[in-house]
Amino acid sequence: MAIIPQISMFVWENDIKNLGDLTRLELVLINIPDERLMRKLEKKRQNGRNDFPVRAMWNLVMAMVVFGHPKFSGVLRELARNVQLRYICGFMNGKIPSPVNMSRFVSNLKKEKKAIRRIFEELVGQLYIEIPDFGKDVALDSKWIWSMANGLSKRKNTDGRSEHDASWGVKEYSGIREDGSVWSKTERCFGFKLHTLVDANYELPIAYSVGRASEPDIIAGKALMSGLQEEKPDIIVKCAHFTADRGYDDKDFIKMLKGMGIKAVIDKRDMWRTEPERPLPGYERMYYDEHGEVYCYSAEAGERHRMIPSGYESSRDALRMRCPVKAYGAACSEAETCTLCKTIRVPLTTEERIFTQIARPSYKWERLYKKRTSVERVFSRLDVSFGFETRRVRGMDKMELTGALGLIVMNAMALGRIRQNKPDLMRSLTQAA
Repeated sequence: MAIIPQISMFVWENDIKNLGDLTRLELVLINIPDERLMRKLEKKRQNGRNDFPVRAMWNLVMAMVVFGHPKFSGVLRELARNVQLRYICGFMNGKIPSPVNMSRFVSNLKKEKKAIRRIFEELVGQLYIEIPDFGKDVALDSKWIWSMANGLSKRKNTDGRSEHDASWGVKEYSGIREDGSVWSKTERCFGFKLHTLVDANYELPIAYSVGRASEPDIIAGKALMSGLQEEKPDIIVKCAHFTADRGYDDKDFIKMLKGMGIKAVIDKRDMWRTEPERPLPGYERMYYDEHGEVYCYSAEAGERHRMIPSGYESSRDALRMRCPVKAYGAACSEAETCTLCKTIRVPLTTEERIFTQIARPSYKWERLYKKRTSVERVFSRLDVSFGFETRRVRGMDKMELTGALGLIVMNAMALGRIRQNKPDLMRSLTQAA
């Protein structure tokens, strides 16, 4: 018989203090500026029953996010068997809430959208203080979150048990394989989209919005950035570069960012069907293609040479392009007799989707565009560490709450690591502090 010795009270007290992996939850709870929300919820409860205090229930919701439980049942089972978790959350009377208690509390949280968004914004503001260059380079993308339902409900009541807000979204991908064959793929989702603007260097969220799965990324992107310009101009002022995939390729959006003082680094959709290149206005024997490459052709032999990007002139709102012979000594049989300009200037107004303040063919554009993957890594952490990959929600209010809490926990944990002088762990959501 495997006999387990009885644990003494003194050992139990030591175990309570030695929280182990629960320090992640403790780190989050310490750094979330939630006092205003707690007082508001406590005031609403007033003289009602207080078997499960507001602060304890809020801490339990945070634990659900931190430990990646997709449903109430998971975190409640952990609460029942883990005395340390009960200690941290504040359930000191021996009672444990039921799924009904949790559901009612979350329903109350869904009514506090502004207060919860304010918590997120305060955390972002503190990150701007703690990290000097935070927000200089940003990236934007969206992720799908499935609804618990498979379609819109025909029931008219909105009691939380029917889906009236989600929609079907479709994404189509295509490309060319190495052997020249064309491939395509279509994905569908019934649910919602979480649009997130992140710092591209530190991989932490700066702003977010929630929409239906069918909402185009470009529409949400314009609304998100214009909203920041109106409500949080300090974020816009500090931003230098904006990176995004081709879903945000839009002339008006690029011009809007330019008007904000932000240089767009956005992948481009292929829209030229039959034209390999077009004449460059104002220059003889010079052409450009859809990817922003500019070429010159020699007068007699018709040799084709790629012009070299050489920076942006704000005074002329134009890109400089240099002759490859002058730039790095490229071979050209007609270099001595060539009458073309050795340095040309391409106004951005030529085609504002193609010619941007950072030339698409330049190394700088390529280096900055690689930072776009930062937002994908943020989504990956939400999926893997917070359980968003298997999480299912019903209704826009629940979706907004779910997305906000995940991003709040991410920033609170990062802020805690920084204040512990462990900035190298700011992106870790699983390692104990």
